[in-house]
Amino acid sequence: MTTAVITRKWYTTAEVAEMLGFGLSKTKMLVLTGEIRSVKVGRNRRILPAWVDEYVQHVASQAEEMSA
Repeated sequence: MTTAVITRKWYTTAEVAEMLGFGLSKTKMLVLTGEIRSVKVGRNRRILPAWVDEYVQHVASQAEEMSA
């Protein structure tokens, strides 16, 4: 029997908050303001891993611009 490994396709807001080291309310605010992109699935919001990376890159590039 072959065991399939299922990779995560998207994250919950709580999982993203934990990954970024933010509180849940801050992460929800970032989602609501569009700073972190998300998609609504039923009553829940889901965030693609690429969108988390996009947010981190955006914040990092802003920090580099400020220090230059």
